[in-house]
Order: sequence, then C-alpha cells, then structure tokens
Amino acid sequence: MKTFSAKASEVTRKWWVIDAKDQVLGQVAVKAATLLRGKEKTIFTPHVDTGDFVVVINADKVRLTGKKEDQKSYMSFSGYVGGHKSENVRARRARHPELLIERAVRGMIPHNRLGRAVYRKLKVYRGDSHPHAAQQPHAVKLA
Repeated sequence: MKTFSAKASEVTRKWWVIDAKDQVLGQVAVKAATLLRGKEKTIFTPHVDTGDFVVVINADKVRLTGKKEDQKSYMSFSGYVGGHKSENVRARRARHPELLIERAVRGMIPHNRLGRAVYRKLKVYRGDSHPHAAQQPHAVKLA
C-alpha cells in the first residue's frame, strides 16, 4: 500500500461562490479558507495546492458579532517613524469592505509560498455581481 500524493497539475479546480450577506465574518472566512485549501477533497495533500477558486460577494454586508464593529481594530506599520496606522471595522468597511474578508481568510491559510498561491484564488467583491459567470460557480450554503 502506497501513500497517495496529489500533483498540482492533475487537480481539477472548481469555482464556488459564497454570499456573505448577513453572514458572520468568521464563518464566511472559515468556509472560504477550507475551499481554497482543498481540505474537503479526498485528494488533499498538505504540501500541494489542491484547492478551488472562491468568489465572495456582498462583502460590504458581512456581519460581525458583539461590539467588534467599534472595538476591533486593524493596525499597519510602514516601518518608518510615525508610520503606525490604525482603523476600526466601521472605518475599514466604509473605505474598502473587501479587506475585511481578505484579511480574515489570509490569517487562516499557511504563511508561506503555498499560502500565497492559495490566496491568489480568492476573489472578493463588495456588491452582488462578479465577472466570473463564465466559470459557472456553484453556490455554497453556509450553516
């Protein structure tokens, strides 16, 4: 009996669409990260990109629980003196709502070359339309 190891060139990739309208941010991110990584496939191999493409729509209507809308903050640092920038969820949602989902998913995938390749297959849009209709994405039902 030999251990099966998938090859990246032989993986068939599907397209999935997740509607984030009135869904909790963490649940949307977990489902997207699982599909991007390919963890639900029987051919999953940890060191190979076996995942699918994921399209997330209605990113501006995603929901957060508790008081995170005001209390959760996102910080960035440029490396220069005075280069510390911080904003809460409400400000980020007004400026660029796609970043909420993108950052949550990025934290759930590996932080290496494989993770960067997986992350490129994530497409997030603020409205309910997306330019990937030709790929015939399947709808994902969140619990």
